Amino acid sequence: MQNLTLTWQTAGGTAAVLLGAAYAAKRVARPGVAVVCREAGTLLALFTLWQLVGHLSVLSTDHALDRADWIHRTELAWGLPDEAALQRSAREHSWVISAANYYYAVMHFGVMLVLLAWVFVRHRARYAWLRNTVVLTTAACLLIQFLPVAPPRMLPGNGFVDVAAEYGQSVYGGAVGGVVADQLSAMPSVHVAWCVIVAVAVAVIARGPWRWLAVLHPVITVYVVVVTANHFWADGLVAVGLLLIVYLVQHAFSGWRRTERPAAEPAPVRDRAGSSS
Repeated sequence: MQNLTLTWQTAGGTAAVLLGAAYAAKRVARPGVAVVCREAGTLLALFTLWQLVGHLSVLSTDHALDRADWIHRTELAWGLPDEAALQRSAREHSWVISAANYYYAVMHFGVMLVLLAWVFVRHRARYAWLRNTVVLTTAACLLIQFLPVAPPRMLPGNGFVDVAAEYGQSVYGGAVGGVVADQLSAMPSVHVAWCVIVAVAVAVIARGPWRWLAVLHPVITVYVVVVTANHFWADGLVAVGLLLIVYLVQHAFSGWRRTERPAAEPAPVRDRAGSSS
């Protein structure tokens, strides 16, 4: 599978251009253009930081593998289901693995971009809340990812298989010494954090019973990251914990923003004498 991911250099340069364009548009009184360029530039800058951290976090490959092994052993000791066993079950059906690899590669960014565009265009009053949630949660994950932790697929001795490489669907490349730099940022799982953000945002902002179908996205994503051996259960649990902290912080500073503007209060009813009732 071809890796269509931007490098951090390309993303950073594009972010700088967009932010510069936003400043210029604001100076010439083009507020609509300025807002679009600013938001796109901000998200690309965040993506740049994410990519850069993946490269800077490679402090010791051996310790990254040791930490991953410790996570797996600790989960088993606590009675959590073995991810390796779940992967073995899924590998009995090649179409499941193939679909999971595609979901992992495409839906992470694809669904988030669609969500951001939808909220920006249709529910602008809620966009800042959503954007801040994405930025703060991702930044919190990045801070932890400076400590390198390998994904399960790098532990064949624990029963895991790199099914993306096995099926020729890996989105990772440019290995140095058999290890790709940005693969050592498995803890916590930004994939899991983002899919929960999507589900919560759709459930809160949208109307009608169909909005609850968004819950399927985190359910499928968690299954996908486990059977592809990209993440442990613990990676997702830590990510969700960080997201909950971000929600609490946002609530403490700004409260929960309402989806719709409150209806205007009815005019007072006046009696025949002209007094208000």
